[in-house]
Amino acid sequence: MRLAQRPIDLIGQTDMIRVRSLSELTGCDIWLKLESQNPGGSIKDRAAYQMIKDAMDSGELEPGMTVVEGTAGNTGIGLAIVARALGLNMLAVMPNDQTPEKERMIRLHGAELKTVDPVPFRNDNHFYHTARKLAEARDDHWWANQFENTSNARAHYLGTGPEIWQQTNGEVDILVSVAGTGGTIAGNSMYLKERNPDLQVWLADPDGSGIYSYLKQGEYIAQGSSFTEGIGIMRLVENFKQARIDAAVNLPDQDLVALSRFVRDNDAIVLGSSSTLNLAAALQAATLHGPGKTIVTFACDLGERSASKLYNRDYLQQRGLSLELEAIPELIARYRDSGERVWYAAK
Repeated sequence: MRLAQRPIDLIGQTDMIRVRSLSELTGCDIWLKLESQNPGGSIKDRAAYQMIKDAMDSGELEPGMTVVEGTAGNTGIGLAIVARALGLNMLAVMPNDQTPEKERMIRLHGAELKTVDPVPFRNDNHFYHTARKLAEARDDHWWANQFENTSNARAHYLGTGPEIWQQTNGEVDILVSVAGTGGTIAGNSMYLKERNPDLQVWLADPDGSGIYSYLKQGEYIAQGSSFTEGIGIMRLVENFKQARIDAAVNLPDQDLVALSRFVRDNDAIVLGSSSTLNLAAALQAATLHGPGKTIVTFACDLGERSASKLYNRDYLQQRGLSLELEAIPELIARYRDSGERVWYAAK
């Protein structure tokens, strides 16, 4: 147990839980690192704190200034908490198609929230460009720029990676992570591969993202869309450039619907969409490389933040997703037979 003076002092040092049902089905030890334990309920608290801390240490950011960031939600919540704790203001810019749960949390933590229509990145009204312009317009505003600010990856190199190494006694075989900004997979892969060059790093990519395509054929091409929020990139950013990736898999939303219900009913674990995508890719890795492997992935945030999408029957039906769920043993068999869909880096 820890005692703290401020919520930000409780960022990091999160627990891990073995997903018993899937571990027994695959013969691997599949672990979830519970990033929902952070004060803001997500892994983004780590990056939020490191970005602000580094900027304040350098003198770029001072008390009384306003932090500005374009966010799908979780980074905005984390920045709002860190800003409030350190005498800063916070302005979050967010697409208006994200879950209302995240909008509510940003405002509850005292931040100003500006929502904009979701548009392609090339459109000047994209939430990323809107945040940049708002920050550049005033001297007392500071743009966090989570995609290009490598303090994001540094948070995981300094914190999350060492925690995983310690918690597994250095016996982790496979790390699995989605990528939004790329900071999580970059910082963790750099740290863990320094300790064990043979460790495999798997990237989980949803429909609508171009990372799988980029890794496989060198260009960002996306098909379809996903209800996962803030996951996937259609351009090469500084944080993702640092990632050391051995394999990548693209998985559809339908798999997440089935898997989220399975671990809820069998393990009493309620996962959000990004976390379930992580777990689905971990299951794919276990299917192809187990038994006997130790696999670590992330419960990125609180499952309740996906209540209005992943756990909403009407929303799923509107997206054409089936509520007749595939049995997990059948899903495992399909993952075993679809191994050719996994991209592996050339050795």
